[in-house]
Amino acid sequence: MEVMVILVPLALGLGLVGLLGFLWSLKSGQYDDLEGAGWRAIADDDQLPERRTD
Repeated sequence: MEVMVILVPLALGLGLVGLLGFLWSLKSGQYDDLEGAGWRAIADDDQLPERRTD
């Protein structure tokens, strides 16, 4: 039971850190464009170098 004195505050602290991280990500705009990230992942924007035919 003595370990609970350490584990309960540790779990609450880690939960608070996770909540603060989530709120920070909302404030910084991480979730503003959910569809755009998916389309950028599959878009083929790379240009292939042109081959020379000498």
